[in-house]
Amino acid sequence: MLERHPSVRRWLRGWSVRFLMVAVCWGGLPGIAEVPVPTGLSVETLPRHVQLRWDRSTDQETESFVIERAGDAEGAFVAIGRTERGLTVFSAAVNEPGATRHYRVRQARPGEGTVQRSAPSEVVAAACPTGLTDEELLDAIQLACFRYFWDFGHPVSGLARAGTKQDRDICISGGTGFGVLTIVVGVERGFVSRADAAERVLKITAFLEDKAERFHGAFSHRLDGRTGKTIPFFNPNDNGGDLPETAFLIQGLLAALQYFDGNDPVEVELRERITRLWHEVEWGWYLRYPGGKVLYWHWSPDQGWVKNHPLHGFNECMITYILGIASPTHPIPVESYYDAWAGKPQYTNEQTHYGLTQKIGRLLGGPLFFTHYSYLGLDPRRVTDRFVNYFDHNRVLSLMHHRYAIDNPKDHAGYSDKAWGLTSSHNPFKGYRGHAPLTEKDDGTIAPTAALSSFPYTPAESLAAARHFYDGLTDQLTDDLWGAFGFKDAFHVGEDWVSPDFLAIDVGPIAPMIENHRTGLCWRLFMQNREVIDALERVGIHAELSADHGR
Repeated sequence: MLERHPSVRRWLRGWSVRFLMVAVCWGGLPGIAEVPVPTGLSVETLPRHVQLRWDRSTDQETESFVIERAGDAEGAFVAIGRTERGLTVFSAAVNEPGATRHYRVRQARPGEGTVQRSAPSEVVAAACPTGLTDEELLDAIQLACFRYFWDFGHPVSGLARAGTKQDRDICISGGTGFGVLTIVVGVERGFVSRADAAERVLKITAFLEDKAERFHGAFSHRLDGRTGKTIPFFNPNDNGGDLPETAFLIQGLLAALQYFDGNDPVEVELRERITRLWHEVEWGWYLRYPGGKVLYWHWSPDQGWVKNHPLHGFNECMITYILGIASPTHPIPVESYYDAWAGKPQYTNEQTHYGLTQKIGRLLGGPLFFTHYSYLGLDPRRVTDRFVNYFDHNRVLSLMHHRYAIDNPKDHAGYSDKAWGLTSSHNPFKGYRGHAPLTEKDDGTIAPTAALSSFPYTPAESLAAARHFYDGLTDQLTDDLWGAFGFKDAFHVGEDWVSPDFLAIDVGPIAPMIENHRTGLCWRLFMQNREVIDALERVGIHAELSADHGR
């Protein structure tokens, strides 16, 4: 046939290339699907930022979006930013509060050596307010944190992804527990309907029960959000059950079990699945030795107990012992609380710093997440053992961090009564570390989660920090620190540095702890689990609210 002749084939190929170039320039190719136009664009406004959000679909996981802005709807739109792959939320810094600006979004699809862009979305207009009330600021922070777990949750499993700069299929079990609590807060605050939230939490629990690997009922720290397979964490030996991370997950699920108490099939199934997951954790297995009382952090099916990490307090792991004692199916001895968790001599210290007496724990309390992770659901006001009331203790540690920042013995740039709080986070030097006062790990890095998650303990100091983080830093740091999911992980004034990342374990405690400050919701829900109250009472902890701590 004629088209098989070499010269004819070369002629046809030449015209094909010319046709392709013309078609791309004119924005489309006959018979080739066009790049979908983003839909459902909406806008929320803050004094210095516009928060844009649009519909998400699973086929957009590999694609990004270009955000465009103009002075008026008919004016010249200019690209002002681009989302990371798969994100359908964007925060645009605004330097002219009160001025109306118009926004639209295009989807960008990578191709062979080029990028195809969709036609623009509908246009939305926004004018930023000149200020926020305290309640409006707390609403904005909680909503942004909710967006991390709702809009950035893994599309297959619904689990919490580890971070925005990490592999998108790496999810974490403990952070998912924080996310479940945040979703419950989202329902109460009107960010999402109860029905949609129940469906999402059911999706999470179904994946955890049906697909996620478990090790004597415990989940790994990291797992693949598509398959549920374990992803080793610190090193190849860390490839099995992680008991504290499992405890953080169960804490969130037990609060959800109490919250979703309706009779519709979704909520009924959700409660059934949570109950099974809770009952199947073999807490006693993690005592390691027959007749043992000390819980161990890790167990691997092929490495055994090689990590050899016993759990002793005071740190983030109190909830692990409380749930282990509370388990109706695989409990640990009630004696484990005082003989193991609080059994080491250094549990108590009676140190005084900055006019405050610290009765337990390491010097100045260590990283502040010690006062957050176990107490998102476990109400510290209702936990008084033979040493201390844990609300009072956590308040002392939070105030010590505040006064340490004012004292600033290492003379770090930016520390003040409004910029305070050291905890584990990213930093500009070594990637990630557990920042703590009066140690070499105090390198000038402040993580907003430290002060914000301390709201129940230090409401005035935490509110001052929230306002400072939002608009009290330099213009560039302020613009960079607030993003699509609220405050980014950390900042360092001396290095003029802001972390580019959000981490589930740092975003996760913020909304629940702010809500515990505002209404006590997460504390109230978790403490409705009778097994938890019974466990506290068997330990000798009277779980009723005292007059000093009631609301």
